[in-house]
Amino acid sequence: MDMAPISVEELQLATRNHGMPLEALRWPVTPVGLHYLLVHYDVPVVDEEAWRLGVDGEVEAPVELSLDELRALPAHEVVATFECAGNGRARFEPRPVSQPWLQEAVGTGRWRGARLRDVLALARPSERAVEVVFTGLDRGIEGGEEQDYRRSITLASAHEEDVLLAYALNDGPLPPQHGHPLRLLVPGWYGMTNVKWVARITVTAEPFTGYQQARGYRMRTSDDEEGTPVERILPRALMVPPGIPEFMSRDRTLAAGKVTIEGRAWSGHGDVEDVEVSTDGGVTWSSARLEPPDLGRWAWRRWTFAWEAAPGEHELACRARDAAGNEQPLAPAWNVGGYANNAVQRVRVTVS
Repeated sequence: MDMAPISVEELQLATRNHGMPLEALRWPVTPVGLHYLLVHYDVPVVDEEAWRLGVDGEVEAPVELSLDELRALPAHEVVATFECAGNGRARFEPRPVSQPWLQEAVGTGRWRGARLRDVLALARPSERAVEVVFTGLDRGIEGGEEQDYRRSITLASAHEEDVLLAYALNDGPLPPQHGHPLRLLVPGWYGMTNVKWVARITVTAEPFTGYQQARGYRMRTSDDEEGTPVERILPRALMVPPGIPEFMSRDRTLAAGKVTIEGRAWSGHGDVEDVEVSTDGGVTWSSARLEPPDLGRWAWRRWTFAWEAAPGEHELACRARDAAGNEQPLAPAWNVGGYANNAVQRVRVTVS
């Protein structure tokens, strides 16, 4: 697909953020250095010893907690697949101008931390409480507004079993780029929800109306539309491109014969129930073999497909369907922010 030239501004974003190489789908848990990364502003340098988490607002007992005090709470571990809300943005036409993701803005981590509900219990939210706002230490200007990065979730969501304040990733300390010393983890939601470098939690009696909630990350078909919030991850299947790549185009070449195509699939709306593969560009589809969810509810599932590759040019594609009935479309629905493009992956292959 021909696309408009990438601007210098987009290139600046692309050089400081990075996607996960699709061959890394072979790992059940993504190595930290291969996990996708998006940093809105600057990576803050945080003194772990001096840092404190404040919990205030509509609570009966405001508290401040050190990292050691958080680690002393009952620890909980969740394996969760993250995906950026803008994943697939560069494949829209016309392309919304922002971080130019193709399909690689994903990764799966083994996150460990304190349950958010245990921390909130220390502060005792009042009867007026409806939402919980998270403030990160990263600060910048967006939409002409100087701001700390802030997002909120409902109090009900905050009390869910697997919502964490994570201080460890893949059995090691949380790295600086992933939010050291503490980040929010809300499994099944797009990445913007999972605030990094959390320094303050504020319980509120009304919905949060800050930039990242009310203006950013909303599905809109025009600039003057209020839109609807971007929330849970739509289903997606990605394959490991088979064979070997051509350096620039990344088109693939492989030998004729039996080929096992493999990949991962996930959804924030329910378990993935089916993955289908097409070897003719989406004309016909066949079900792949979907492996059990060994990593837990919130992690991607491995799938495989046996293909008898005949000589010639082929376009491979894959798509997932979840328990809520959501299925990946063949073409995306355009929106102003370039969000939630979960159209099927297509890989050109030459079989020799």
